[in-house]
Amino acid sequence: MKIPVLFIFAFLSGSLAYAQKRPNIVFILSDDHAYQAISSYGFGLNHTPNIDKLADEGILFRNAFVNNSLCAPSRAAILTGKYSHINGIEGNRDLVFDGSQTTFPKLLHQAGYQTAMIGKWHLISDPTGFDYWNILPGQGDYYNPDFIDNGVKGRVKGYVTDLTMDFALKWLNKRDTTRPFCILIWNKAPHRDWMPALKYLHEFDSTDIPVPSTFFDDYSTRTRAAHEQKMRIDEWLAPNYDLKENFEIEEPYQRLDDSWKAIFGRLNPEDQKIFEEAYGPENSAFKKANLSGKQLAIWKYERYIKDYLRCIQSVDDNVGRLTDYLKQNGLDQNTIVIYSSDQGFYLGEHGWFDKRFMYEESFKTPLIIKWPAVIKPGTVNKDMVMNIDLAETLLDAAKLKIPVSMQGESILPLLKGTRPGNWRKSLYYHYYDAGGEHNVAKHVGVRTDRYKLIWFYENNEWELYDLLNDKNETHNLYGNPEYKQIQNNLKEKLNQMEHKYQDRDMFKMH
Repeated sequence: MKIPVLFIFAFLSGSLAYAQKRPNIVFILSDDHAYQAISSYGFGLNHTPNIDKLADEGILFRNAFVNNSLCAPSRAAILTGKYSHINGIEGNRDLVFDGSQTTFPKLLHQAGYQTAMIGKWHLISDPTGFDYWNILPGQGDYYNPDFIDNGVKGRVKGYVTDLTMDFALKWLNKRDTTRPFCILIWNKAPHRDWMPALKYLHEFDSTDIPVPSTFFDDYSTRTRAAHEQKMRIDEWLAPNYDLKENFEIEEPYQRLDDSWKAIFGRLNPEDQKIFEEAYGPENSAFKKANLSGKQLAIWKYERYIKDYLRCIQSVDDNVGRLTDYLKQNGLDQNTIVIYSSDQGFYLGEHGWFDKRFMYEESFKTPLIIKWPAVIKPGTVNKDMVMNIDLAETLLDAAKLKIPVSMQGESILPLLKGTRPGNWRKSLYYHYYDAGGEHNVAKHVGVRTDRYKLIWFYENNEWELYDLLNDKNETHNLYGNPEYKQIQNNLKEKLNQMEHKYQDRDMFKMH
């Protein structure tokens, strides 16, 4: 039986038209990328022209926050639109994500989207709800990393950030062009151990990066948690692993511990020499200087921050590769491009690296979204949004029903320039992963536009901050008679939010 040509044409045209009604989705997530290290946020640490261009052509959120400032819990929250106590991932250690639960990629896939997951997964179980996945095992490696391609593990030559985008563009080239797509491009960088691409090993060499104003914070008004953490740059960065102090031109390999030999050994001899020549002379000068006290702390900060920022240069380069591809293939107008991080990161504030605390630098995360069909270019938004909102937003944008079990809110109205009258006025946070390498105490908290209340519940200690008058959060006001009413109101708000988000373990404690 012959099918009329006009019928075929009409069918294909209709399919294409329907596909265009639903936006394509590209979600770029980096690991530990602080908003302070994106130049469009205005901190002046580095220059990220390609990420900035997304902001120039889209919307930049100045008040985007996470539910739990830790890698695996944030990723699980993004996928499910739910807090950690609901999705099952409260910390990083040995918790396996239940892939049978509802996620936004799974719902998009069921609705006809092609879906792919490329890069750092970090949830132990295999990805579900994707037509294709190609992920790093665990934390992954920067140089010549292993990838697990739909279940098959193999080593790939190259730098991890470049390879992640290589695989993403390869998949995009092979997709079914009659269907909308959703691809998650999740980077390893700039996660610790901050290994830059070889071409960027000398970036920032001639740049003087001053320490933040709170670098020598003594936590004088803070509770035990701030004093007992193990995140200080001057104390807890490993000389070999983090600071690369033992790389010297003469016999560098013999000076390395086993963990570093595994990393360094992934480089061929020619690349090892490039690495040695980048760090060797600086290390020799450092040892001759015999620094101590504040001078030593500042040297450690500069080594840390420059390697961290060097890793971001490759992230930015590859954002540019992606946006160029979309434009060249006529996909830029009806594609949502999200750039974000799994949480914020300390870049020397309070003397720290890492994340975890509810203080602003780790509680906040960068969030930039471009969607030319909807978003007015150059928009800056100050409303409080969260990582648990992203699943709902993408389902809403794809004209799909949002499950009632999801706990976030669609920010689609904000993307369109409208602020709902009932938009949230407060945020709830819960960090569970106490002890361990960084020794940050468990805590919950509530944040409004001006105030923040944190309860370190195992210590039974509280902190209260007036963010308008104390943006660096160095003056704990808990117990101050002048703030008694505010303190009581925030305690009641915290209790309400524990109930709202069904955090039963917490409201049993009150």
